[in-house]
Amino acid sequence: MADDVVSVVGGERVADAVRRTPSTNPARLSEVVGTVGSAGPEVFVRAASVARSAQAAWAATPAPQRGQVISNVGRLMRANKERLAALVTREIGKPLGEALGEVQEIIDTCDFFLGEGRRLYGQTVPSEMPDKQLFTFRRPVGTVAVITAGNFPVAVPSWYIVPALLCGNTVVWKPAEYSAVVSDAFYEIFAHSGVPAGVFNVVYADGSDTFTGLEQALQAGLVNKVGFTGSSVVGERIGELCGRHLQTPCLELGGKNPMVITEDADLDLAVEGALFSGFGTAGQRCTSLGTAIVHRSVHEEFLDRFASAVGKAAMGDPTQDVLFGPLLDEKFAAGFEKSLGWIEPHHRVLGRTGRVTADNPRAGFVGDPSDGLFYHPVIVAGVHPDDELFMNETFGPIVGVTPYSELDEAIALGNKSGYGLSSSIYTTDPNKAFRFAQGISAGMVSVNNSTSGAEAHLPFGGNGKSGNGSRQSGIWVLDQFTRWQSMNWDYSGKLQKAQMDTQTVEADLSFELP
Repeated sequence: MADDVVSVVGGERVADAVRRTPSTNPARLSEVVGTVGSAGPEVFVRAASVARSAQAAWAATPAPQRGQVISNVGRLMRANKERLAALVTREIGKPLGEALGEVQEIIDTCDFFLGEGRRLYGQTVPSEMPDKQLFTFRRPVGTVAVITAGNFPVAVPSWYIVPALLCGNTVVWKPAEYSAVVSDAFYEIFAHSGVPAGVFNVVYADGSDTFTGLEQALQAGLVNKVGFTGSSVVGERIGELCGRHLQTPCLELGGKNPMVITEDADLDLAVEGALFSGFGTAGQRCTSLGTAIVHRSVHEEFLDRFASAVGKAAMGDPTQDVLFGPLLDEKFAAGFEKSLGWIEPHHRVLGRTGRVTADNPRAGFVGDPSDGLFYHPVIVAGVHPDDELFMNETFGPIVGVTPYSELDEAIALGNKSGYGLSSSIYTTDPNKAFRFAQGISAGMVSVNNSTSGAEAHLPFGGNGKSGNGSRQSGIWVLDQFTRWQSMNWDYSGKLQKAQMDTQTVEADLSFELP
């Protein structure tokens, strides 16, 4: 890993760059973590070509051996856990405890998939004709292009890259430029785990050049599958592009995740969950809490307790024991400023808004707020269902709160934004929990737990504006990176025609009991 980060194609560094930009520590903007050499579209296309050339040999490597490579990745991730987590904290400002959890998620993913190399099960299926056998096999899709965001710079890429490699695919990965130094460390661990040159390639590029390179690679037939984690707007464009080539991408997009708090909820537990869901990682998760939908009978009590908890929460220097640190990057700070502009006169704002400064201080702030991109956590009560703040992802430390009277109303409010990633309900009534799960459109439901916190062996993904129904993690992601192939083997020595040469069993279907 070098502080001067450039793309890697076929195991070789690509020295030429269209521009070089610094990657800074968002908690200490004066600190340059590394310099990123961004590539043009032609490097993306070249990486896809190299990956395609390497794919047949990698697919021919026995799956248990590919599983051993994944095991090696997990072992090296464990050995480098503290170093990699510290780099995550330094480059994107994620609190160290969360960064350690993120690296652990890679280890868990590797632990799950190393054994899948000895499974990748197909089926043996009975034939309707004698002397004939039917089989199904999982085959790799080919070359996979993976494009990821930087809010989870190592965990989310592993959800794509680990199963894709395990299944016999080759990969071209385009990580976020603002987390490129971490991405380079991630790549080096794979490179030292036995992944052959050309099987895993990394291209650093901006969004426009990436899209152009992907478009050209698809047109040239070099990419067989696209995985994308990012905004719904960009996801729509990638979905359109892949559709032109009759491909279905794996899309993990934004969220406006509801948390319903019923009249019988344990409010202390609900406040704890809302605090972590809404303000952990400074609200910069796709699964962050968007709107708390609270029963009218407990609405004011919940608000009071929630505001008190947020006011007491530690924020600041992410190397210390804090709930959250800075926003990821200047562009996310600008985006969050736009979200703050959605606060309207009919809203009730609990706490301060805007950037934490000497003139706009945060009580108990850990460190010096002038060093980085630190923003006050905001609770906005009185949010209406048609408000911009209710309908749109905010990607920052802000949570809306709205009341409800009947559970069906709460479910409708939870579905109204059109997103469908994660959701949560706090209740002590099993009937309410199951009614909520049945009615909510989200791909993931938590009961008495936060909207965030995926486990590595459970399907992760959303519907509507949050994704196209594809799922990551566990056995479910195998369907993203393999294609089913069916085979029939007739050893009868004659042509047997399905549906025409089948034997029938005689029966008297007019029989009636006396």
